[in-house]
Amino acid sequence: MEGDLEDCLLNKVDLRRQWISQMVEEVQKVVHHLTTEISYQDFRFQAIPYCDTYNENIKDPEGLQQWLGVEQFLKSPGQWHEADVNIEGDIVPAKVLQVFRKLVENAIETCHLSDRVRMLMDHLVVRVVVETSAGQVELQLTPSVDIPTAWSKKAQWPSCLKRWPSPETVQCIKSFGFSLLACSSYHWQLSFLRAEQVLLEQLDEDGGCRRKCFQALRQMKEDVWCPGTRPVITSYHLQTVLFWTCEKYPYPKDWQVFSRGFLRLVRKLHKCVSQRFLKHYFVRKSNLLQYASSCELDALAQTLAFFLKDPQISLP
Repeated sequence: MEGDLEDCLLNKVDLRRQWISQMVEEVQKVVHHLTTEISYQDFRFQAIPYCDTYNENIKDPEGLQQWLGVEQFLKSPGQWHEADVNIEGDIVPAKVLQVFRKLVENAIETCHLSDRVRMLMDHLVVRVVVETSAGQVELQLTPSVDIPTAWSKKAQWPSCLKRWPSPETVQCIKSFGFSLLACSSYHWQLSFLRAEQVLLEQLDEDGGCRRKCFQALRQMKEDVWCPGTRPVITSYHLQTVLFWTCEKYPYPKDWQVFSRGFLRLVRKLHKCVSQRFLKHYFVRKSNLLQYASSCELDALAQTLAFFLKDPQISLP
């Protein structure tokens, strides 16, 4: 039975990866083209060679918010003092987004991408729809400010006496610093994308099956538990569940059997959904489910409970 569970889920994971890979490549090229043009129009914005991921379905817990003042830049170019982005020394996300939205509109026209990219009406963030050979993809384009070599004071991480990740990995992660995202009106949102990427890259250095378990969890979420474009639980939530579970079960022996590791993740997800509480992995005072729909969470909790009673008959 363990083999059936693994084969069924991982076969679907492989198909999903093949389907998504071409789509992702096409989207990355479009985003790089647009942001390169934007950097020519306004050198306060830099082009990105790939798509940094951020999930707009998670509203901003207060613990992830902070101000960004011009004085926080070691070398503050005069352009950040201009009134189009600045109020009394603070760089305001809403103003940055207003400038950025106009730049995106211009770049779509200049790059002759109007037949493939269109803007969506949203006053709070910048969203576009990209046409790919595999279908439409909706993106949120979010300006970010990197704060390299420094670690956020709000991120009291890691906890003492934790065996995962290793001290060497922790030191590496903190050396990359963090980022601030312009995705609300007045406060910048903390982001630890690079830190999360390092954790994901080094998941199975000991030969475990953590990545497979995570991929299977995400597959079930998208196919069965939370299908649709605006799910109550997102891949970012699942990633956070993964990190917490890896910390609780740090040993290689804990991740040698796929079915046990996978069901361990499902049980952790069920607990978080039932309690409507999932701590941000780095800023641990923030609840990522704080603004999620209670009705949708309760319905998902019932679905997960049913799955845990008999995973085999619950497979799609």
